[in-house]
Amino acid sequence: MAFFMTINGKRVEANDGEMVLGAARRAGIAIPTLCHHEAVEPFGSCRLCMVEVTKPEWKGWKGLMTACLYPCAPDLIVETDSERVHQVRRNVLDLLLARCPDAELIQKLAAEYGVHQTSFMQREKPDKCILCGLCVRICETAATSAISTVQRGHDREIGTPWGEPPPDCIGCLACAHVCPTGHIQYEETGMTRMIWGRRFELQRCEKTGKPLPITKEQAAFLAKRQNMNPNYLVTSADANRKQTAETFARIARWNKLGMQQEVK
Repeated sequence: MAFFMTINGKRVEANDGEMVLGAARRAGIAIPTLCHHEAVEPFGSCRLCMVEVTKPEWKGWKGLMTACLYPCAPDLIVETDSERVHQVRRNVLDLLLARCPDAELIQKLAAEYGVHQTSFMQREKPDKCILCGLCVRICETAATSAISTVQRGHDREIGTPWGEPPPDCIGCLACAHVCPTGHIQYEETGMTRMIWGRRFELQRCEKTGKPLPITKEQAAFLAKRQNMNPNYLVTSADANRKQTAETFARIARWNKLGMQQEVK
């Protein structure tokens, strides 16, 4: 069921079960996020999407909520750019600058909120991991749960069992693709791909002989999990399109000649 709410003074239509972040984005209202991705369930770990919410019956009380996890409701009033909201985001980005001073995305977002240098003590050996958990969640959802959050406190990080190359990894690159800061690195050379300390062999197109953007382990995983025809995963998209075009061309010629032939 659809209903109306207010975001930044704008009347916005929302639906049952929809979160504030989704309704705002549909209405063209930008809310920054770092840990949100449509491929996985919202998690609210980065706290960057904090917004201020209230209702007429709350008699002026306003609360700070994560837009990705707070459900839309009739007559809800949301402020995404109040000074209170901006201060929370500045604090979050100030902390992230201390953790990841070299992450270009963090530098850019922090500058947008007036934070050009962290006020906290910078990490001695910084990297670009903001511990958003997107890589772990996408691996749990779309792959094999090969990576996870390990350690605690200041030593907390995204890693693999015992710090060794993960035996369950299929080299699908889902973690690298969703990483907002580019922390997760991989290399491809010829027919091989390297990620998380493991070397994978890429599939080779049976028609062109060129490497496909999929490892043999990933092909086997998809064929089993999605009940896909393994033969579909041994030819490139270009080769498949060419074969489809040739098939339709044959059908057109046969129809023109009034011939009934089996399509192979």
